Amino acid sequence: MVSFWANVIMHFAIAFGVVFGGSMLSGVAAVLTLQSPTEKMLTIAENIKIWAMVASIGGTIDPIRYIESHVAIGHLNPAIKQIVYIVVAFIGAHFGTSLIQMICKGGTQP
Repeated sequence: MVSFWANVIMHFAIAFGVVFGGSMLSGVAAVLTLQSPTEKMLTIAENIKIWAMVASIGGTIDPIRYIESHVAIGHLNPAIKQIVYIVVAFIGAHFGTSLIQMICKGGTQP
């Protein structure tokens, strides 16, 4: 049985990796197609964030059904775990987007 914390780390890493990897590869594609890599990477990082969360949690409807079914019968612990996974996936995707922004813009912005 995989522990809760192992799942939390996995969801974070998957969401982060989808955003970071997709953005980096879009930068390579932009170079090959003679487009601006920084603009393409920034655009892709923002647009792919929600899909990184979906990929991390394994779908859009099943986790919501899981939460609803457990809350309906009074089992809050599994529902809270699922909500934590969704929040952690968002944080991972956001960190990936922030890292791409730092790389493309040359550091922190005011």
